[in-house]
Amino acid sequence: MNNLNTAWFKKLPLTDITSVKPVSGGDINLAYQIITSDRKKFFIKVQPKHKHDYFKHEISGLKAIGKIINTPTPLYHGEIDDNAYLILNWLDETWGNQADLGYAVAKMHQHYHDKFGFMENHQTKALIKNNSWNSDWVDFYVNQRLEPEVTVASERGRWNKWRQAHYSQMVKQFSNFYRQHEVKPSLLHGDLWAGNFLFAGNHEPFLIDPDAVYGDREFDLAMTTVFGGFDNSFYHAYSQIFPFDDQLDERLSWYRFYYLCMHLILFGESYGGAVDRILSQY
Repeated sequence: MNNLNTAWFKKLPLTDITSVKPVSGGDINLAYQIITSDRKKFFIKVQPKHKHDYFKHEISGLKAIGKIINTPTPLYHGEIDDNAYLILNWLDETWGNQADLGYAVAKMHQHYHDKFGFMENHQTKALIKNNSWNSDWVDFYVNQRLEPEVTVASERGRWNKWRQAHYSQMVKQFSNFYRQHEVKPSLLHGDLWAGNFLFAGNHEPFLIDPDAVYGDREFDLAMTTVFGGFDNSFYHAYSQIFPFDDQLDERLSWYRFYYLCMHLILFGESYGGAVDRILSQY
């Protein structure tokens, strides 16, 4: 996939590029650090064989979240030779206190909308996430998040009768709970694992690579617990704004399922055990 040459980079809206270096940027996009003659650094993501609007959802997410807490700034985006690109300012990573991160995430979750969803749908490797606005959290989560996942898992041979039976029970319990407990549509990062935060500048927390959506704030919290990397100071600070209760971990399970099922779809049965451990609770 890495077939971009010097001529391609010369077509970018940056003048006097002196250095282009591949960097890690997830498994979805090509990623590079660019330095110009005035020593400015930029981060560029490239998605081959996609149109100019490919990064529209990410840009909207960065702008929405960036009004509240630190994010990279979208500078330019477009399409060159059938390759969509997004240029952001480069962040030199430092170190910081996860308590600051916890407060920042809680602050983001205090930003509300009157409906669930987002401005654009989001294309992933596996499916298109339907972010159409919905006033009902149960309907949104079940029909715009879970059901499309299960459909793709079935199509890829990664689903079975046992999983379906326990999944149906999980959905029933989820629906019964939230028919009786109101959820406010909070601004969410949407993919809040440890690889999507960093400390930069004056040791301040930044959120990167959002999959933004307005939803239950516990959907974000669940993702922080899937792969680790968030320490006690993060949760303590967050809980100063949104206190935890004894049933929180039980509620996080049906949100962890979403993230782990997506990994089951993308990477196969190495995630099957984790999915089944959640489903066996129902």
